[in-house]
Amino acid sequence: MLKAGVSTACLYPQPTEEALYDLALGGVTTVEVFINAHAELKRSFVAAMADILQRFEVQCCSLHPFTSEMEPMLLFSNYERRLDDFLEYCRNYFTAMQQLGATIFVVHGNKQLVGMDVDFYCERFGKLVDLGKSYGITVAQENVARCTSRSLAFLQEMQQKMGHDVKFVLDVKQAVRSKEDPMQMLKALGSQIVHVHISDHGEYGDCLPIGSGRFAVKSFLQTLSAVSPDCTVVLEIYRSGFRTLQDLLHNYHILQRMIQSCQDKEE
Repeated sequence: MLKAGVSTACLYPQPTEEALYDLALGGVTTVEVFINAHAELKRSFVAAMADILQRFEVQCCSLHPFTSEMEPMLLFSNYERRLDDFLEYCRNYFTAMQQLGATIFVVHGNKQLVGMDVDFYCERFGKLVDLGKSYGITVAQENVARCTSRSLAFLQEMQQKMGHDVKFVLDVKQAVRSKEDPMQMLKALGSQIVHVHISDHGEYGDCLPIGSGRFAVKSFLQTLSAVSPDCTVVLEIYRSGFRTLQDLLHNYHILQRMIQSCQDKEE
């Protein structure tokens, strides 16, 4: 069944562990942890976050790396030694994820909007996928407006080349920024979507709290529940998009109720 959650990124630049604590104390039961610095991958630091998760009975579903902006240079350049270094560095993320119980690793990918050979892209992405598998981690490609992954057409090419080895994170606001239809992306990528970054959008912005825009959230969740019923759906709203922590927690509860309503209709 679908699970509602919140990303610690919503509270940036609040320190990661404080954001995690505030969400856990506020009753959020599923979180995405956004790692913001190398220091946050140290075993003692991760252990402290794992203690918070255990104390409040919170599940960490996914981890978002702070090195996303460097992936074009580290993962998709022609310099093999940097690739080897990056894959070795990712072991830090995957070890942290094992400590936290997280299973989905979010990848932005290459920034180049044109000219990236899809075979080369998939070959490099596949190396990270294989490393993730050795840790029990699912590496998932996110659609990002400033990246090669911005278009549904490119993601479908990845599907064709990699088959079931490729999984996706569907980010609603990034789809809107890329002038893609989130519902169309959902239907096309189907069960290979394992994680969703959700927000609303309308005339007041493209990254709004649920209910503040015109996005057909209920319809989207109903379709998601049908095509990928074990997906996690986390709020990822920028700090400028809400006033207080209570506002964010209120929006989380709205998402929870929407998901519950969808599942009640299926029964």
